[in-house]
Amino acid sequence: MVAQHPSEWRVPMHACMKLKTLQDLFLHELKDLYSAENQLVKALPKMAKAATNEELKAGFEEHLEQTKGHVERLEQIGEQLGAKLGGHKCKAMEGLIEEGAELIHEDAEDAIRDAGLIGAAQRVEHYEIAGYGTAIALANGLGHSDAAELLQQTLDEEKETDAKLTEIAESTVNVEAGARSEE
Repeated sequence: MVAQHPSEWRVPMHACMKLKTLQDLFLHELKDLYSAENQLVKALPKMAKAATNEELKAGFEEHLEQTKGHVERLEQIGEQLGAKLGGHKCKAMEGLIEEGAELIHEDAEDAIRDAGLIGAAQRVEHYEIAGYGTAIALANGLGHSDAAELLQQTLDEEKETDAKLTEIAESTVNVEAGARSEE
């Protein structure tokens, strides 16, 4: 198989939005984040249900409530800008969620599955951290300080969630999973 040059990658024209300005790119980023957050609102209850560690389960449930707030903030930004954020599908988040769903259905010990769920959740958080960082930089560059402030609140929460997942992994879940592996 011959590798394609990026200029040969083809996306249907109807799937593309014209990005002529930095504002266009900013709106594209917001739409991507909006889609990602809405997909997470549907996925987090499934992750919480699959988790057996009570702290992890509670963490997923808490992040679900935060994620609903993230959606509301993005909607607020969309209203401020006079832009509709719906109608776009974040394929990256779709793939990350699909990987997490596959993990849920694996034949695994509970602690091993919980460790895997943490890894899947952290990949999601890292994607969101990158997306929000980009959106904040664009908002600041465009002079949208109110939007940047709202996006920063969400970025801070995403980083906090990532840190909590690391704490749960290192303090209990990975320890339990390691003990299972040695049996």
